[in-house]
Amino acid sequence: MPSATPSRTSVEIATQPACWRQAARSLPAHAAALPRRGERVAVVGCGTSWFMAQSYAELRESGGHGETDAFAASEFPAGRRYDRILAITRSGTTTEVLDLLGRARAAGVPTTAITADPATPVMTAADALVVLDFADEESVVQTRFATTVLALLRAHLEAEGALPPGVRSVAEAAQDAERAVSEELAAEVCGAEQFTFLGSGWTYGLALEAGLKMREAAGAWTEAYPAMEYRHGPISITGPGRVTWMFGSLPQGLEDDVARVGGTLVAHSQTQTQTQHGARAGDLDPLADLVRAQRLAVTIAEARGYDPDRPRNLTRSVVLEGRHA
Repeated sequence: MPSATPSRTSVEIATQPACWRQAARSLPAHAAALPRRGERVAVVGCGTSWFMAQSYAELRESGGHGETDAFAASEFPAGRRYDRILAITRSGTTTEVLDLLGRARAAGVPTTAITADPATPVMTAADALVVLDFADEESVVQTRFATTVLALLRAHLEAEGALPPGVRSVAEAAQDAERAVSEELAAEVCGAEQFTFLGSGWTYGLALEAGLKMREAAGAWTEAYPAMEYRHGPISITGPGRVTWMFGSLPQGLEDDVARVGGTLVAHSQTQTQTQHGARAGDLDPLADLVRAQRLAVTIAEARGYDPDRPRNLTRSVVLEGRHA
């Protein structure tokens, strides 16, 4: 049963609308450190930060801002040249990120790091820094820091006139997030045994993150795929008592496909707003929809008797013994 006292993770999830607005207001102080229009950029991170890197890379490139790739820090392709490496690291201590920044400096590649903690090694490992300490977290699992990073980067693209068509402003996303932190989650979703998260373009990174959050906090059975890949195999796992959750616009025919196999569809896109077998949901920005998935992870964790503030087998930062940047 849920605790009478909200978990710290739940409290941090609820602060996201305010964090996104603060990030947008702080943009003038950080803009010089962020990628410039026309630069060829690699965005790197680990875990949640990697998924936010994927979303930003797609937003930046599809908005015409410049070629942008995203990599897990440990998988950065040796020898590939970029004008800038942008690293996302909440803790500022992650070994793989620090190692990569060290190699980039030795190769003369400019680097920028976005972090939550100004008293960590990344402060000297990167050439330029963005500190979002107001979005730091006590929780092990990332919620508000990651989404606040993406909000800041969206605001930067917005200020440069480079958001892709159909992507909302950060102000609008924050309004949607206010609804996302308070609207009731459907009972058939909270009681599901399996979740498949889908996205397309920049929302695929959000789908990956939703799946990770559910596994981290609740030990849930989750998968994530590009939306158009769903019918190429992943639909085989869908059925009664299982959820297919779409971030962003729903591909034509997918609603009927999920219904045909008896699954529950959740879609809060800007053009289609429905769930199969349950309550209808309002139109939400996909980043705000991720807030709903975060809340679901906490709800399921507590229903299973888990403490979302102390997830199994996880630490706040991965520091590999004997390795330093």
